[in-house]
Amino acid sequence: MSSQPLMNTYNRLSVAFERGEGVWIYDTDGHKYLDALSGIAVTGLGHAHPAVTRAICDQASKLIHCSNLYTIPLQQQLAEKLCAVSGMDNVFFGNSGAEANEAAIKLARRYGHQKGIDLPTIIVMENAFHGRTLATLSATGNRSAQAGFEPLVSGFVRVPYDDVDAIRQVAANNPNICAILVEPVQGEGGVHIPAPDYLNQLRAICDQQEWLLMLDEVQTGNGRTGRYFAYQHNAILPDVVTTAKGLGNGVPIGACLAHGKAAELFKPGSHGTTFGGNPLASAAALAVMDTIETEGLCEHAAALGDYIVDGFRTQLGDAPYIRAIRGKGLMLGIELTEAGTELAVLAKVKGVLLNITGGGRVVRMLPPLIMSQNEADLMINTVSQLIRVYAGDERSE
Repeated sequence: MSSQPLMNTYNRLSVAFERGEGVWIYDTDGHKYLDALSGIAVTGLGHAHPAVTRAICDQASKLIHCSNLYTIPLQQQLAEKLCAVSGMDNVFFGNSGAEANEAAIKLARRYGHQKGIDLPTIIVMENAFHGRTLATLSATGNRSAQAGFEPLVSGFVRVPYDDVDAIRQVAANNPNICAILVEPVQGEGGVHIPAPDYLNQLRAICDQQEWLLMLDEVQTGNGRTGRYFAYQHNAILPDVVTTAKGLGNGVPIGACLAHGKAAELFKPGSHGTTFGGNPLASAAALAVMDTIETEGLCEHAAALGDYIVDGFRTQLGDAPYIRAIRGKGLMLGIELTEAGTELAVLAKVKGVLLNITGGGRVVRMLPPLIMSQNEADLMINTVSQLIRVYAGDERSE
């Protein structure tokens, strides 16, 4: 019998939190931390946001759950609001980003079969991350995450990210392709931002080939990159877009949105969920969307993100141990020339929460959309000094 009741699936830092307020979170010993990770792009409105708290409490006192066998008015309102902001036609609600991406994969396969393709195949990217279920893990471009879970799900062809020619080559040689699944900005892969017209070129290829363009906006959605969805920077419309994380500010919810030909693929019995879009989750998500809109948080994220990138480039841009400083809105990454896996622990000691991704070389920050400029300055100064000390360029104070 295991000595620990929790399965050993995380290398957890030695800290436990009991409350939060805005961008700040407090541990069980009363120590205060600047949350520059937002629970991995989840708490975009920060902790204990009054509008979200009020929506959760009000709804919990009325009805938390019924079933998708019945009409859920709040779910309908949320779907209408998401379609209005996205330009999509309809929505399926689940409980996570992985579930949203599973729904997208099922849409693509059904679309392929309707076109007469016996083995519908989806183009996915190197270094992508789409989830931990078997299908989304198979779509993910991380061999270490896949190891030990074979046989993986078939039906995926992998190409380099931000390489349109590689996709054209696949198109010329594989008649089974029915869709492309791609992150507008790769998050877990290391905050990789493609060429400005990458998504536009993918849209054109999909139109030419009659493929579905499916965008994984689990991390980039809900204002994170400075628009409600990242594809809106490119003035295109995907056939399918998925989101989760920041939609509920911590209440589990995921959404798979579809447009045009993709919106009519599911019929009753094609797909389902027990908890997806229940009254509590829908109430929380509506409060999040209302707040993002009324407080202008997309515009704030865009402006503050530029400010933060400029700040890091001023402090670190010429250092030989820095390979790149990247950002789109409040999705930020500092790539080191060598692994810096210990920096998350060192940052915690200094009172900042962040994480290391991209094979251990990228310091990733996903601060709340409500972060102020003063709080951003604190993050810039603290993280810059930590990196300099770690690289042996400065003594720790």
